[in-house]
Amino acid sequence: MGSNPRTVPAPMIVEDWDQLTFRVNREAYRNAEIFARERGWVWMHTWLYLGHETEIPNPNDFKVRTLGGRPLIFCRDSAGEVHAFLNSCPHRGTVLCRENEGSTRLFQCFYHAWTFRNNGELAAIPDAGAYESSEEFGASMGLRSVPRLEIHEGFVFVAFDPDVPPLLEYLGDAADYMTMIEQQHVGGMTTLPGTQLYSVRGNWKLAVENAMDGYHFAPTHNTFVGYLRESGYAVTDDNQYAYNLGNGHGLLVLTGHGGRISMLWEPRFGEDERVRTEAHRAEMTQRLGEKRAHHVADESHILFVFPNLLLFDIEGLSIRQLEPVAPDQTDVRAWQLVPREEDPDTRALRMKTVVSFVGPGGLATPDDIEAYEAVQRGIQATAGTVQPELDYSDMSRGMADEVKGVQGRSIDEGAMRGFWRQWVEAIGLDDGLEIHGERPASFLAGRDVR
Repeated sequence: MGSNPRTVPAPMIVEDWDQLTFRVNREAYRNAEIFARERGWVWMHTWLYLGHETEIPNPNDFKVRTLGGRPLIFCRDSAGEVHAFLNSCPHRGTVLCRENEGSTRLFQCFYHAWTFRNNGELAAIPDAGAYESSEEFGASMGLRSVPRLEIHEGFVFVAFDPDVPPLLEYLGDAADYMTMIEQQHVGGMTTLPGTQLYSVRGNWKLAVENAMDGYHFAPTHNTFVGYLRESGYAVTDDNQYAYNLGNGHGLLVLTGHGGRISMLWEPRFGEDERVRTEAHRAEMTQRLGEKRAHHVADESHILFVFPNLLLFDIEGLSIRQLEPVAPDQTDVRAWQLVPREEDPDTRALRMKTVVSFVGPGGLATPDDIEAYEAVQRGIQATAGTVQPELDYSDMSRGMADEVKGVQGRSIDEGAMRGFWRQWVEAIGLDDGLEIHGERPASFLAGRDVR
């Protein structure tokens, strides 16, 4: 990282199987060198979630995105193929597309009017004769594509490193939970127009922790929990589990609260929705079989795909994309994923339910944002302390059961530990992880994800 003195302390993570503790150094949330390493090591060498294919359903549709600080054009060309280009004119580097979204066959740079087709080919250069061998020159000046782009169940991922493994290999067990989303309705799923964009004054990893942390649900979301109880719905942690899916991916399987629009009815949805839900479940069971329909419909899932995708498949289905801006600032983009074909009354109920809980103004999201902004503020208390051992956060909950081979509950912190182990490996610090004692056989063998 250059000739400047290193500012990253060691170790970043202390995993102690004798004491059954797992501690994360709080510099991970505030250190500028760590942030630069994440940009250079994690975001440059890992599959990143770009967007959903249905955001650009028609030829010539485009969106702009930023991943790892790099502006991108996410588009479908005139022949229908999906692309991701660096949003930078090959001539002088100007941001080429300055609109957030739209439809066009051509992208023209406002600076010198170089023009490109939406498949990346150079279309025109003003005064092309000024360039000797202009034909060869033009052929070399097309838009720069990202090195890798692959799509799984409509979810589009890109990588800036051409040597990343195939996407399905990288996703591993997470891939099937994305397939379950596509299987929810016979006609498949689509994103609704519009993006919920908000900025959080907190480190991006706090958003990951928050999503994989069932322990916070009851105390942090006590307003929503109270509403559920008052509406006659039991709130329990029974039969709810956390899974480390490998490669930093994590999963919570939740069954103890919240209905699921069109799949799992509860009284607050009303009688008309009960009738529609029963009909849909019968179709789903016939199409998928009873066991698969149970997993698709009866369980809520919160899935994290390392490092920047969160899927909240709970009462409705929200996609969230994380974009770190600074050590203490994260931009979040969110979209709603809905059935392509849906009864208008069900759609209206779905949107009302989603907005009331996981929307930016709902009962849950403001609570969560306040929680991890409070962490970001609070961890300054131990920064630079003369007792550096105090400058760690504890994520040990559930390790005692982990040693016994007992499946981790959603209120444990096993999924968070899986994330942090992947993170410390990904940022390339040889002395980042310190392990005391021996990892138990149950840990090394892994646990079933189902």
